[in-house]
Amino acid sequence: MKPALVLLSFLMAAAPVRLAAGSRSPIFPAPDQLPVRSELPDPLECWDGRRVTRAAEWTQRRRPELLALFQHYMYGHLPPAPRRLKAAPLGENPRALGGLARLREVRLSFAPSPAPAINLLILQPNSRSGPHPVILGLNFCGNHAVLDDPTIALPAGWMPTSCPECPNHRATEAGRGRNAGAWDVRQVLERGYALATFYHGDLEPDYPEAPDGIRALAAEGVLTDSLRRPARELKCPACPERYARGDYDWSTLAAWAWGAQRAVDYLVTDRTFDRRRIAVFGHSRNGKAALLAGATDERIALVLCHQAGCGGSAPSRGKVGETVRQINDRFPHWFNAAFKQFNDAPERLPFDQHALIALCAPRPVLLSNATEDQWANPAGQFDMLVAATPVYRLLGAPGLETTRMPEPTTLIASRLGYFLRPGRHAVTSEDWKAFLDFADAQWGPPGLRRDRPTESK
Repeated sequence: MKPALVLLSFLMAAAPVRLAAGSRSPIFPAPDQLPVRSELPDPLECWDGRRVTRAAEWTQRRRPELLALFQHYMYGHLPPAPRRLKAAPLGENPRALGGLARLREVRLSFAPSPAPAINLLILQPNSRSGPHPVILGLNFCGNHAVLDDPTIALPAGWMPTSCPECPNHRATEAGRGRNAGAWDVRQVLERGYALATFYHGDLEPDYPEAPDGIRALAAEGVLTDSLRRPARELKCPACPERYARGDYDWSTLAAWAWGAQRAVDYLVTDRTFDRRRIAVFGHSRNGKAALLAGATDERIALVLCHQAGCGGSAPSRGKVGETVRQINDRFPHWFNAAFKQFNDAPERLPFDQHALIALCAPRPVLLSNATEDQWANPAGQFDMLVAATPVYRLLGAPGLETTRMPEPTTLIASRLGYFLRPGRHAVTSEDWKAFLDFADAQWGPPGLRRDRPTESK
């Protein structure tokens, strides 16, 4: 028998795969054909049942397999990077915040109009020479709401009415600085870090079937000539070479994560930043996107995932807080069509969110929460760190240093970290202190240590 037929016979016997019409490439089965597993799937067990025991097997086999599974059943498939990225200056204030920081804003575009572009706001401390470690964050209501500075351009696109001073879904001058309380910019700069942020709605507005978003334009073929081919094909036994629902079946969360990767494209070319120390931060739905960005882009050296909950850092199989059905009913655009088929059967998922954390290994990940935010399932998130730890240890990293959930205000700053504070669903100065303390623990305080940070093996 020919080698290709031997492999195909093995796959069909070992796992419930089927063939796409007119194709020899296997694709994953329909959700209702997956087995029910109430326990957490082992992140080190491959699709065909084999268990990964060496770091090379994780890198070459299981990691790409998990990436394919998450994209197929949950987030949709992220397109490749654009062929080129154009950065155009929008404004600059070299003495922002009373001289504390250099502020600048650049417009990142990667395709001809009408494709959307990203306005990236950057703040760097004037008190310390670079290259600066940088925290890249996604924001909810526009760069102008993060900091009251007339240099910052108002967003031109759709805005949620939940954002301050945004009548008729449009940003206004009255909204400048209105969300500054959630961004402790001064603390970040005084600790020696740079801060970069963009409004996720620049790329994809936060409502279903947004006609001007990057997903709609990609589906219409607007981006086809602007995207590179994938650098390499996925190499894992049951991974499809082409996807049954099309190359651009990506969710809003996937679009935001893709936008964070485009910001990284720019940051790694600017020598004023330490390209080895780029962290990604997000709160709530942006935390889901930040974790997905970190899992799919190894240039991101550290992940700060704050109160991300269901669909992010909390288990889909969780019995506390938001459920898969509830999140899909309220926000159908956040995930792809396949994930909705798990509304009443999350136990059929061939992964859970500990596997998304494991995809970041051996890079540092901090999950942070609040005691009154049970909707986000803080205890379940801690369990996800415990369950991801075997992958970190396989790669020679310590993972989570304890199996006991800490008391509030106690930061666990091991490679997999955790922080819980009293309070509600929000971002506070106490949270930012924990983020910066965690980054210091992993990288050393800016300007004091120049050792090489953790990289993938």
